[in-house]
Amino acid sequence: MMKFSIGTVINYIVLGLFVAYILHSVYTLYDLFFPAQCKHANKQKCIGPYLATNPKLELHVYTSLGSGGSKKDKKLLWKVDNFTVESSFERDFNVTLPSKTINNGTLYAHVFVSPKGKSPFGNQLTTVQVSRLTVYTIPQAKYINLINSGDSEDQTKKSKVIEKPVSHWKPSLSIGVVTDLQTFDRYAIPKDVYNYMRISPDGSYLPLLYIDEISYRLKDLQEITSNITEIPLHVEYKPMSIGKLRLLSTMQESINALKTLGFNEKDTDDVKGIFIDTSFYLLALTFFVSAFHLLFDVLAFKNDISFWKGRDSMIGLSTRAVVWRSVSQSIIFLYLMDEQTSLLVLIPAGISTLIEIWKVTKAFKIHFVWSGWRPGIEFGAVSESEKETEQYDSTAMNYLSYVLYPLCIGGAVYSLVYVSHKSWYSWIIGSLVNGVYAFGFLFMLPQLFVNYKLKSVAHLPWRAFMYKAFNTFIDDVFAFIITMPTAHRIACFRDDIVFVVYLYQRWLYPVDKKRVNEYGMSYDEGSDGKQTKQHQD
Repeated sequence: MMKFSIGTVINYIVLGLFVAYILHSVYTLYDLFFPAQCKHANKQKCIGPYLATNPKLELHVYTSLGSGGSKKDKKLLWKVDNFTVESSFERDFNVTLPSKTINNGTLYAHVFVSPKGKSPFGNQLTTVQVSRLTVYTIPQAKYINLINSGDSEDQTKKSKVIEKPVSHWKPSLSIGVVTDLQTFDRYAIPKDVYNYMRISPDGSYLPLLYIDEISYRLKDLQEITSNITEIPLHVEYKPMSIGKLRLLSTMQESINALKTLGFNEKDTDDVKGIFIDTSFYLLALTFFVSAFHLLFDVLAFKNDISFWKGRDSMIGLSTRAVVWRSVSQSIIFLYLMDEQTSLLVLIPAGISTLIEIWKVTKAFKIHFVWSGWRPGIEFGAVSESEKETEQYDSTAMNYLSYVLYPLCIGGAVYSLVYVSHKSWYSWIIGSLVNGVYAFGFLFMLPQLFVNYKLKSVAHLPWRAFMYKAFNTFIDDVFAFIITMPTAHRIACFRDDIVFVVYLYQRWLYPVDKKRVNEYGMSYDEGSDGKQTKQHQD
């Protein structure tokens, strides 16, 4: 009877959940784009589209200070007399802002689709949607040169982000009407369609009108200041399928749900960017890639923790590399916080930071003890084999210091003189992280040097390493999709080179069956087959 370890069982559970997640996601996407037609023999139980009668329609766009109100409160911006839902068109306007909007107020767009020649107000055959043309958000911090900007302390205070949200203008208004002649079961209308459905007197549903609320990015918003009285607005209309309406509606609900979970507008803006700035085919690829990325993240964290949890010896492992990874990961985390990076990037970076700090306690065999009511720290003993590894590690670091330190100091001075920053803290963190990103891979070289001197890589956590290697190449894809600092994006490609070198050493130094592996085990070929015995230092 086969026996499985707890780790193997956990791996099977994770893989099973991953497969179930993929299958469920594929089914959900199919159901969004291909909803079932109503097949009831009794047509009274079905509801069909008003567009099936080929009505002649008009499109009206009004602006007003509020989301409601009567006709007298609204100002006509655009009227399309011969409106056909199958044709695309667009137009640019210069909108005159009311004084209340200029004074940190709001402005709304009201879009009507109604029968031709009839007023859209008070008409039972009119469908309407309302959208805000202004958004309250915090202005972005201004960057200054800390050396050449005069009174740098005063300038730094001015450059800080204003905490009070102010009104910003959305530069575009995107309108769509569903052109699919879809019939629905009257008692089983999908929620994401029902929210846009209006019923006509004859029992059919009016045109499904949609205003795209997620097509704008924070970088596209324009702050409304007191000296702006007229501002451009791009209005476009595009026909849409029932699947696109349901997908965009589902995305909007997901973004709203993220806000209730504590994600700020910057985080949700990055999520929107994945869908807005990416083609459909690349978006589909991103979906499956992100699923594998999540799988490899879970497996990598699990195996990395398992490896270090049972590690009692640092033979063959670079202690300085472990310390450097914890320091560099902490610097990267502080830098990402300073840059207000998306939580999609920040949360995994924070988890990695905690794991790297925990590894340091394992590398130095640190134990916390209590002497009465006072805590203390004890360090474990170092074996002769570990001292040999430490000697190789120290030699490699001495060579690297001659190159690394001058480069980091020179880069920090150059950044101070020629590059603008938000504050002195921002310059310090930026200089440190640039040193990590640009030259941090040099700190991985001591481990390569130790591998070379020992002529072995069996001491490395290869299972966790391979999961991280897969994720590194997946990060190359995300580097073009998720908004992140340029230095962090370049570092994704830098890590590829390091992993390739490790793989080369893996090929160069074949596995020695008698050498201890990452689990403290060695495999000897006995007379009766393969035997496993615990390695003893």
